[in-house]
Amino acid sequence: MKIKLTKALPEQLKTPPASMSGVVFGTVFSDHMFCMEWDDGKGWHSAQIKPYGPLTLEPSSMVLHYAQMSFEGLKAYKLESGEHGLFRPRENFKRMNLTSKRMCLPELDVEEMLDALKQLLRLDSGWVPGEEGTSLYIRPTILATEKAIGLKVSSKYLFYIILSPVGPYYPQGFNPVNIMVSEKYVRAVPGGVGNAKTGGNYAASILAEKEAKELGYTQVLWLDAVERRYIEEVGSMNIFFVINDTIVTPMLTGSILPGITRMSLLELGKHWGLKVEERRITIEEVLQGLKDGSVTEVFGAGTAAVVSPVGILSYKGEDCQVGNGETGPVAMQFYEHLTGIQYGHESDPFGWMEMI
Repeated sequence: MKIKLTKALPEQLKTPPASMSGVVFGTVFSDHMFCMEWDDGKGWHSAQIKPYGPLTLEPSSMVLHYAQMSFEGLKAYKLESGEHGLFRPRENFKRMNLTSKRMCLPELDVEEMLDALKQLLRLDSGWVPGEEGTSLYIRPTILATEKAIGLKVSSKYLFYIILSPVGPYYPQGFNPVNIMVSEKYVRAVPGGVGNAKTGGNYAASILAEKEAKELGYTQVLWLDAVERRYIEEVGSMNIFFVINDTIVTPMLTGSILPGITRMSLLELGKHWGLKVEERRITIEEVLQGLKDGSVTEVFGAGTAAVVSPVGILSYKGEDCQVGNGETGPVAMQFYEHLTGIQYGHESDPFGWMEMI
């Protein structure tokens, strides 16, 4: 794919943060972005790397009215060797194509997008932070841009990639977070778009998360929308439990996002010979397990937070402590090994890291 390059002028260039300490996740952006357009009958065209800046959208752009869009999140890391690497980028573009099928968006050529991303990263390589625990967050996005107020499939789209240097997703870093189980709201229903990474899913979760944070909790744990019993996922990550020495995570039922980090932890666990299960889990099973000691750990897994231990699980106004309230050995093992691969401290037997 031919990509037009327009470099930022000297006066447009910004200075990357000297340290990510105190920088709020996802609020600082690099100098350049990748963009291309899609038109019915023409396909993807006008690929370019240009200075980061505002998008020009018509007020009637369909994405603004009907939310036909998708996005992804992946990371680039500065390795111990000094090289820069991406963690499983093809899986993110493959998942973006799955979302595109559900949202009637045009699909991407995975290898072409990986090449475009690498070109963008080489240009803005100085924005990959080098501190331990930091990374360059990558946000690919597709928007429906046809000028039309009328519910239908758009005939025009914009795809772009922006880059943001980040530190830990949660201010407390790799320390236990407190989670509240949602009783009042649901996130997704069978047959809906819960397994698609599209904006509406996240907008629908904001009120529950706002109310949870007002009560002192970090995130919301969602239950299924039919029986309100089966555990699904947390707002920004998939969820795992250690039950009687078995690592258990909710099975993918169509209303849960198929996380890349989730998939990686399952593969790591099997590689180590640990007992791993994907099945339906009720909130009653977990609460009883916390009380009788059969549930020893709870932790989340996602691109932004990587692995996030849970210290408190709150349901119907009752706070249930997980273990001793501290990070458990399984969560610690997953975190250390996964980040070890991502930063090049450990060998990568799976070939997950893609050098830039």
